[in-house]
Amino acid sequence: MRTEGGPMDHFANFHWIEAVGWLASILTVASYSVATMLPLRLLAIASSVCFAAYAFTLQLWPLLAMELILLPINLYRLWQVLALRGKLGRAAATTQSDFSIIKAYGKLQKIKTGAVVFERGDPVDQLYYIAKGRVSIEEMNVDLCAGDIFGEIAFFTNSATRIATARCSEDTQVYSIDEKQFMRLQFEDPSFGMAVMRIITHRLIENVGKTVKTASGDVAQASEAM
Repeated sequence: MRTEGGPMDHFANFHWIEAVGWLASILTVASYSVATMLPLRLLAIASSVCFAAYAFTLQLWPLLAMELILLPINLYRLWQVLALRGKLGRAAATTQSDFSIIKAYGKLQKIKTGAVVFERGDPVDQLYYIAKGRVSIEEMNVDLCAGDIFGEIAFFTNSATRIATARCSEDTQVYSIDEKQFMRLQFEDPSFGMAVMRIITHRLIENVGKTVKTASGDVAQASEAM
């Protein structure tokens, strides 16, 4: 005669490997609920380890094969996240911005002394990196040299035209990228985007300072004339 086991009998038959399987399932669901990459990768790695142990014990070879493939992928992605965090930290700490990565994406242009790169009112189509030579931004009285970028502010305004003229002060080599390449570069290398925002902020502060100084001088002259 068959007798029904009680709750304690059912618990005793609950093998430890089932607990591992349930834990792996919970970790997988949790990985889909997080919004940031670091905890997502950590949860995915823990889930793969648990599922691999579960599959190996129960000889579920297709599941084991899948988890052994996913585990190194998630480990590599975790390394990328940590490396990117370190890179952003170093970029935030440094005072010198490096835009040389533009050379890997941009088109080289060799421009003679006195030639205009773009004029005020021209359509916005390129950002430029100076590899060699000097460029003068005429309306702003700014001189740029090798390692600098220019033309970047236009990508952050609603205006579709240039607000200043850029002219080469000597024979110059520049690399140019369009807006699509610029956005792609920011996505692939966030430290580049941080460096661009830093240089834009620095130049805006400089321009405001010059404007205030000029306005103060005009007020002083007007006061003396009265």
